[in-house]
Amino acid sequence: MAAKAERKRLAKEPYERELLRLQHELVKLQEWVRTEGARLVVVFEGRDAAGKGGAIKRVTEYLNPRIARVVALPTPTERQRGQWYFQRYVEQLPAAGEIVLFDRSWYNRAGVEKVMGFCSREEYWQFLHQCPTFERMLIESGVLLRKYWFSVSDTEQERRFRGRLKDPMRRWKLSPMDVESITRWEDYSRAKDEMFVYTDTPDAPWHVVESDDKRRARINMIADLLAGVPYSDVAVPGIELPPRPPSAGYQRPPRDLQKYVPDHAAGLERGGRRGRA
Repeated sequence: MAAKAERKRLAKEPYERELLRLQHELVKLQEWVRTEGARLVVVFEGRDAAGKGGAIKRVTEYLNPRIARVVALPTPTERQRGQWYFQRYVEQLPAAGEIVLFDRSWYNRAGVEKVMGFCSREEYWQFLHQCPTFERMLIESGVLLRKYWFSVSDTEQERRFRGRLKDPMRRWKLSPMDVESITRWEDYSRAKDEMFVYTDTPDAPWHVVESDDKRRARINMIADLLAGVPYSDVAVPGIELPPRPPSAGYQRPPRDLQKYVPDHAAGLERGGRRGRA
């Protein structure tokens, strides 16, 4: 098969302009979800360093965290390992008027757990059998479900890993599991292909996001999400600030009775040396 031609990366100016427009639409979507009592679930999956986290940040940047929340579950506890596999994810599903974005989801079983041997063969095949039924039940109950797979090339993934390794501000994002994923690239590819065979269904299809260009991936994913949810503009009640009433004699206590944060910023204005906070 011929290699896919590399696309030019989206320039910063049109990216930021369109991102802001789409984020404005996301706020409208949020208000529609809240007023209509809708329940929206968005699943973000893909390889390590595929750009899921960056996309989630742009989706939620201007949203109300009481309405739209991100779920990134840690390793299951011993008790959770003894539960029905989907149980701890069910606990995180949205109530009426809420949006939940899964930064990785129940699909861990078909990816990391399968490749790394964290689940048995029987548990893996049971997941593939139950998952379409589980998602169909969600949809039949009224949940709006969107599933996104962020697809990154091996060369771009390695470039991002090396960038994290050199950057002390992002080094925490590079885990031993990430490093091992380089040597297991084809294993993860086969697991993803098999997962799609069983879970890319008419009820809950996968939407693949080409993510070698992070800017293009974010724009494309958000635009697709907005196009896939039947939201509409909701009239927002107008708010007027009341006039401030005249003083009734309140006097503030002396400032020296309170402990204030030191003016660290003053050193910046004087061109002073910056030390540890």
